[in-house]
Amino acid sequence: MFENGGSKAPASREAARKTASIGERTLDLKDAPRVFVLGGSGNNLGFINSFRTENGVITARLVPIAWTPLGVIIGDTWQNVGIALSNLLDWVDRSFPPEDERAFVAPMRDVELLARVQWHAELPEALTDESVLNIEDVPEDIAEGLMHAPMSIVQCAACRRLCVKNDFVWKEKQLCAWDYHTQVFGKRGPWRDGPYEERHFETLPSCAYVAPQLLADMNVDVVLATNALQETTSQRLVNMLLESEPQRPHLAVRTGDGFTVLREL
Repeated sequence: MFENGGSKAPASREAARKTASIGERTLDLKDAPRVFVLGGSGNNLGFINSFRTENGVITARLVPIAWTPLGVIIGDTWQNVGIALSNLLDWVDRSFPPEDERAFVAPMRDVELLARVQWHAELPEALTDESVLNIEDVPEDIAEGLMHAPMSIVQCAACRRLCVKNDFVWKEKQLCAWDYHTQVFGKRGPWRDGPYEERHFETLPSCAYVAPQLLADMNVDVVLATNALQETTSQRLVNMLLESEPQRPHLAVRTGDGFTVLREL
């Protein structure tokens, strides 16, 4: 299926390594740390920086991705995968299967061309949108995720969905945004009638953010959000709100440098 190249591209291919044209499309193979994205799925993104083989094997890399209410987050760790060049297309099909609604693959004609010219680039220090040779093949939400710094990715302890480490922790368990909102902001959450005492603020739930779209089906609304205020000022604002509606259940949660207050509808 592919030519099985050696450790260095032949001299006759050097010109082809600068640009590669396929129909009306041109891949800019400039000398810079770059990667070519082979495909992606709901859990990871696969890419390669060299089609030069060692004993007929190339090295692809998989990076985990988390789909969050704020968008896609790219993981900060890479897993190396050795693949026989002759089996690369089969590996792509298995790794990013069409039954995964979020799966995509790069055009195979591009993969075959880069394999023929034994394209090679240095591996970038970080995976970013600017380091991706074929960024136009990457879905928009993943491309947007590549514009931000990578983060540590873990599995949700409840549903096994990939999520950002320490964004949502409840009872010492790493949770995704969906399970955290359901468990903490649901009917069994720590709701309260009336103002908080000072000691209560020390044990409030804490998370990276509150996602209003996840509260829509829970009959819960966001009624106050503070940020970068003095602690005493924020606490006073929270209690002023709770005192104004003593018969309505409220829940205050620490978010970043402030508080978010929820109210049952």
